[in-house]
Amino acid sequence: MVSVNLTNVTVSFPIYDARSRSLKRRAMSVVTGGRVRSDPTGRISTDASHRVSVRALDRVDLSIGHGTRIGLVGRNGAGKTTLLRVLAGIYVPESGKVAVEGKIASLFGGSLGIDPELSGRENIALRGLYLGLTKAEIRERMEEVIAFTELGPFIDMPFRAYSAGMRARLDFAISTAIQAEILLLDEGLGAGDASFIEKANERLSKLADAAGIVVVATHADALLRKTCTRAALMEAGRILAVGSVDEVLERYHASLAA
Repeated sequence: MVSVNLTNVTVSFPIYDARSRSLKRRAMSVVTGGRVRSDPTGRISTDASHRVSVRALDRVDLSIGHGTRIGLVGRNGAGKTTLLRVLAGIYVPESGKVAVEGKIASLFGGSLGIDPELSGRENIALRGLYLGLTKAEIRERMEEVIAFTELGPFIDMPFRAYSAGMRARLDFAISTAIQAEILLLDEGLGAGDASFIEKANERLSKLADAAGIVVVATHADALLRKTCTRAALMEAGRILAVGSVDEVLERYHASLAA
């Protein structure tokens, strides 16, 4: 049975060569969303060698069962993206336990796992291996993925030569080439022109319907209400509440207004 269980999960990131107060202030800006000049969250620590580390997740507990579509809600720096990347196996917690049962597809943007020097076609093969496809499965799906991107002859050009829209198209087409049991989505979809976005949203909707679990991190209330049945409110690397989408959004917006 598809499931996700996090128990007491903590993730911290060191900031190397952080010998100046200016670097620490930049770290504070990250974890507090740039709102304050001090660190009331206690997420930033400095050791005797002046090494600064930022606690991105702080003792997170979360259980997601089959059939759940859950949205992660919170300010910038709350830990939403870090949590998604822990679920995807990209980040390894320094403490706690992560138990994920099910095949994962992740759409994070930012061309994660893409080699800018390789062509679009070569990156499809590379990312396919990263997603757990066999070489035979990659060959079988290659032309369908290429057709979906609508990149035409640009598919054989280096990825670094692509525009932002072209990169988003390729990233989306590769990430959704597998039928996932667990779908992870960060910040919605930005995949080019209106016609492509409509086509991509249709595919994403089908993937979400077929997946056992969907986890979405976004600031878009409409996307949460459309996609999710539950929501989790995050702040300072912690989960403060889990409930219905409307309940969590109401609490979140109240915190913004406070």
